[in-house]
Amino acid sequence: MPVSGEAAARAVAGLAGLASAGLFYSTVIERNAFTLRHSTMAVLEPGATPLRVLHISDLHMMPRQRLKQAWLSELDALEPDLVVNTGDNLSHPAAVPAVVQSLGGLLSRPGLFVFGSNDYFGPKPKNPFKYFKKDHKRTHGDPLPWQDLRAAFVERGWLDATHTIRELEVGGVRIAAAGVDDPHIERDRYETVAGRPNPLAHLRLGLTHSPEPRVLDSFAADGYDLVLAGHTHGGQLCLPFYGALVTNCHIDRSRVKGPSNWGSTMKLHVSAGIGTSPYAPARFCCRPEASLLTLTPVSHGDADFDEAYSLPPATVGKEPVKR
Repeated sequence: MPVSGEAAARAVAGLAGLASAGLFYSTVIERNAFTLRHSTMAVLEPGATPLRVLHISDLHMMPRQRLKQAWLSELDALEPDLVVNTGDNLSHPAAVPAVVQSLGGLLSRPGLFVFGSNDYFGPKPKNPFKYFKKDHKRTHGDPLPWQDLRAAFVERGWLDATHTIRELEVGGVRIAAAGVDDPHIERDRYETVAGRPNPLAHLRLGLTHSPEPRVLDSFAADGYDLVLAGHTHGGQLCLPFYGALVTNCHIDRSRVKGPSNWGSTMKLHVSAGIGTSPYAPARFCCRPEASLLTLTPVSHGDADFDEAYSLPPATVGKEPVKR
């Protein structure tokens, strides 16, 4: 049956309306629907005290992102034992004060960090189809003041784990931590931290911005219990019942966010991140998030628990509303 011109026009108008609604939802609503993900992971040595770790990543901060800054500033109400930041804090050369002020009280808690490419270089417009090619050519924007950000973190007491081994005790849990610089732009030098970590530690923790398999394999071979990473944005634009279209690195889509196993003994946690590039300010079926990890002894069982909650800025320290 032929379709009339009027019916075709209505169909085109309907599709245009759906596209506009989707664009509005992804760029205005979901991009600012900040979420707290709760995960329980059995990774500590038997007999160790459970440890609460706040994992944050990919802030991609711009100076005037007030809603994001307000939400971040209330995460301290969670009272984590340890904060781990896996990089890409900046998207603007003037954003360092906003990052430091937003993290606020979290900087007074024990913390570890490594940086990502968007701590060193500003974002640039990119053809989105490049993300479907894992080995596409990298392009960098203008240099960012990462030295100032590092100085601010270190002055407040956080430990830079980049290409070094750090040992600390938090809440009665002895931690041996090591990190690498961002593998996404080939700054990683795993050989600087290679070798088995302290066998007396209750937790052997690895940090990297991009969860590249070559780095994960190295951590696993050396006997690390858990690696924390970011970079993927959880796919950022996902499809219902399918998930992420791309990971923007060499891990598979099933590990694009949250906890997973890497090999037979090591676990991986990938943060879906809190921000986006200013040139791609949209999220779909992939809310911006921070993760509160409860690390328990292996003797408590190997089953992991992972669940996301919606937390408006004013209620981050209160009882969450389950989604």
